[in-house]
Amino acid sequence: MSTTSTTVPPRLNADEVAQYRNDGYFVFNKPVLPVDRFQSLKNSFEGILANLPADERPEAMDVPHFMHPELLKYAFDENILALVEPIVGPDIALFSTHFICKPKGNGKRVPWHEDSAYWNGQVDPMEVATVWLAIDPSTRVNGCMKVIPRTHVEGQMGFSDYDPVDMATSVFGTEIKKEQRDDDRQVYIELKANECSLHDARIMHGSEPNTSSIRRCGWTMRFASTACKFNEEKFAGAHQVYLAKGRDLGGNRYADPTRTYPEVMAARGAMTRYKNAH
Repeated sequence: MSTTSTTVPPRLNADEVAQYRNDGYFVFNKPVLPVDRFQSLKNSFEGILANLPADERPEAMDVPHFMHPELLKYAFDENILALVEPIVGPDIALFSTHFICKPKGNGKRVPWHEDSAYWNGQVDPMEVATVWLAIDPSTRVNGCMKVIPRTHVEGQMGFSDYDPVDMATSVFGTEIKKEQRDDDRQVYIELKANECSLHDARIMHGSEPNTSSIRRCGWTMRFASTACKFNEEKFAGAHQVYLAKGRDLGGNRYADPTRTYPEVMAARGAMTRYKNAH
């Protein structure tokens, strides 16, 4: 089976790809989607946000595409895939998405973490590239993402040790041990709406709380080559992967992009978040 073919030429040149591989991230300070396409995505997000139950935190809008498959038309947009293809190749799987929305005034901090530490055993090799698309402007004022360069190839290389942190003020409950990271090397990634950054799943990253009067939301889309093996046994019924472009090279099974997956959300214990999904 094959899916979307990209007519947009590659949007990263050889030097930019080399920078991504060397530093573990790259900042794309240009519009990602055409203006009308971006506004349509933002409208979809606002509708999902408006339907969240009152007791659900907006930072926790993980895998919304399982219940809102209309989001996949944006994740599979050729303008986005043209950013990813120079990194992962022409056969592309969508591993996951997440709206990380920090409300103004009391948006929670994202502790220092590596995505790979949470996905250990689910993807082999662990070569996942995240597109972090700014739905709102993302600055140091409202808690933009920050990274510690080269930690994808230094130190624990994506699998650090973690200590517990306070869930009342943090998006999740663990953080990389302080002795295993060098906070002095942190780089803040500031983006205008409809700009993006790309980062390796193994890089250390996080963000500070949003105490400003401006909301901060980003949509993360995680992509990998279809040559990677996705371990369904490790998913335990609580995850699905999609074929975004090209053909499968790893003997993987892919989800149907036209249907919802309430059973997967139930396995994640997250059905209340999308009670009004269609």
